[in-house]
Amino acid sequence: MDGERIIIHCDMDAFFAAVETLHHDLDPEVPLILGSDPQNGRGRGIVSTCNYAARKYGIHSAMAISEAWRRCPGAPIGEGMYMRSTRGLYRRASRKVMEILATEADRFEKASVDEAYLDITSKVDGDWDSALALARELQSRILQRLGLSSSFGIGPTRIVAKMSSEENKPAGIHMVRSGEVMNFFADRPTREVPGISPSSANRLAEWGIETMDEAYAMGELALARVTSERFAKWAIRVVEGETSNQVSPLRSRKSIGKEYTFDKDQTDMQIVIEKLAILIDKVVDRMRGMGISARVAEVKIRYAGFETHTNHRSIPVAMDEGEIFHRLARRLFAQNCDFDRPVRLIGFRVGGLEMPDTKQTTLDWEEE
Repeated sequence: MDGERIIIHCDMDAFFAAVETLHHDLDPEVPLILGSDPQNGRGRGIVSTCNYAARKYGIHSAMAISEAWRRCPGAPIGEGMYMRSTRGLYRRASRKVMEILATEADRFEKASVDEAYLDITSKVDGDWDSALALARELQSRILQRLGLSSSFGIGPTRIVAKMSSEENKPAGIHMVRSGEVMNFFADRPTREVPGISPSSANRLAEWGIETMDEAYAMGELALARVTSERFAKWAIRVVEGETSNQVSPLRSRKSIGKEYTFDKDQTDMQIVIEKLAILIDKVVDRMRGMGISARVAEVKIRYAGFETHTNHRSIPVAMDEGEIFHRLARRLFAQNCDFDRPVRLIGFRVGGLEMPDTKQTTLDWEEE
């Protein structure tokens, strides 16, 4: 790493739903589900996102809209409120949030429409208490100016900052100083770490490794025997706080992608999702065949009339694990697709490419 850094990760709380709640003056305690028409439980679409009241019913992004209705039906049966998403509102709100954040950062990276990384090392002169005060100020500024709730994580690496922002949601702040990283990972389930997918965590559990400190206690050599040399080296670095601390406002133009144009404009979003999954597999296969990993996932949607939208999300570590990119892409599609419009083209692309000697993580034992 390039010296000790202080990294902030800002993650807006239920961003799309919060923006809709403000715009329509809705009650935040009423379950709000954004997505396609549920058709009284018969709809074939998916959930874009939902507010915290709806999440209490187990509803989440990319869930089938029919399942969301089953768990929390709308009027007159239940209290759920179902709405279409208003894309323009999110872009405008995101731009205002990013402007507030960017003014206080030495280096700034917009990770997606609702999250960002800030390197504030010089801004606070390397002082952790000042970093905490700055995070509180930014959180307050976003709430006062925009009426939106946000959560902040502060740490010496991207992974720790990202995970810290999840600690006290919503409207929370959590800081992990450079000397506290190992304690942060004590009893930390492996499945909570970015870069370790659920299936990978299950494979680790089969070897009796369920937490990061258990993995660390084995030591690199022993851990490599049951996983891989690459994963073992990375896991040790995660716990020791030695993974990437770079915030990069400029991304490499190099990328790998695939697109598919439908013979007829497609109105069945399930078919679009299935084609997207095929594209992801092709891109990941090509990426792995080249021996590289990626930190950025991008979904491209072109509607009838050739209007095109691309949306991306960056992740704190470079990966080549297909399951991770499937989850990212499905979420990007769910949150950004206009379900009322026929889709002409769907595409998937990865960027922020890294070669093996700088790759941060993957849990791919079959390659060893």
